[in-house]
Amino acid sequence: MMRNTLLLLILLLGSGCGGGDGAPTLVSTTGPDTSDSSGPSSTQPPPGNVTLVPFLKGLDQPVDMQPIPGTDRLAVVEKSGLVRVVETGTLLDEVLLDLRGSVTTGSEQGLLSIAFPPDYEDGGDAYVDYTDVNGDTHIARLDTSNGSLADVIVIPQPASNHNGGGLAFGPDGLLYVGMGDGGGAGDPEGNGQNRESLLGKILRFDVSQPAPKPEQFAYGLRNPWRFAFDGDDLWIGDVGQGAWEEVDRIDANAPPGANLGWDAYEGKEVFEPQQIDDSRLVFPVAVYSHELGCSITGGFVYRGEDVPALQGRYVYGDYCSGRIWTLPAAGGSPLLLKDLNVPSLAAFAVDGRGELYAISLDGSIKRFAAAP
Repeated sequence: MMRNTLLLLILLLGSGCGGGDGAPTLVSTTGPDTSDSSGPSSTQPPPGNVTLVPFLKGLDQPVDMQPIPGTDRLAVVEKSGLVRVVETGTLLDEVLLDLRGSVTTGSEQGLLSIAFPPDYEDGGDAYVDYTDVNGDTHIARLDTSNGSLADVIVIPQPASNHNGGGLAFGPDGLLYVGMGDGGGAGDPEGNGQNRESLLGKILRFDVSQPAPKPEQFAYGLRNPWRFAFDGDDLWIGDVGQGAWEEVDRIDANAPPGANLGWDAYEGKEVFEPQQIDDSRLVFPVAVYSHELGCSITGGFVYRGEDVPALQGRYVYGDYCSGRIWTLPAAGGSPLLLKDLNVPSLAAFAVDGRGELYAISLDGSIKRFAAAP
């Protein structure tokens, strides 16, 4: 997420894959269809009613929440450096990690996410993403029994924005990591299309190995602010520059190395004409213009039971406007949930039952529910 004009004050904060081994292509001055797929004609909610109900408040800039495997508890990440524990809707005194004083919390920096591996119940460690006092990104293994950390990788950051920060374990058991392009308007260092850089990528690591090396699963991202798996499909909210926000989906059949287009494209529109390798180019499945928001917050495909109207739909929103959309995972047009709004919408989350939550940087978390 994050617009550049907001960076000093706030955090944050497709699918068609070209085939073949074509030679690098010069991006033309006109890209694919650039229509705003969530405009005025798509403002009605899906059948049934959806509402938001209070879940937690009084948090310090929450940016992530994950179920703790094998328990009914949730781990809540605060940007300032704490991983706190929630049980049956109550915030406990217990903390899994305290990095206060060891993280930089300006702009889009801080403690940004936590992920639990499939073997966590068998004594596995959790993993966190944070920026240190120098502003560099650490992906670190967390022993939740004592709060100790061991780095998996440290990635230098040239600026305080576009840090990415999302973590998720995929169906392959690998740890996926979202990295922004390094900051600055228009990707000044060209990291998005540079396969030699770890910035502007979705990386993955085999953390079962003693010294895992990063593999580039996807490139051409500006700032992937939250991504999530639905089965084998990876859904990404990638923050735009000055015109378009985008939803990307890398489907299960796409080979590693998908090119999501930045900074040749912003959304579906040409941003900077240049030579790119289009053989793995994936265009967004949905975009919206800056008339409707300015910084996407990626979400989840809903697979819970409490809100039938959302079943099988990808839910995402915008940090700046607080708007929330849904998009059929099987294909179709986005729909704006016009009666719902979450100011400072920093993240979405699902619990162990697959129920969906919206997290606000103002310190509150709300749960999606079926309206009476």
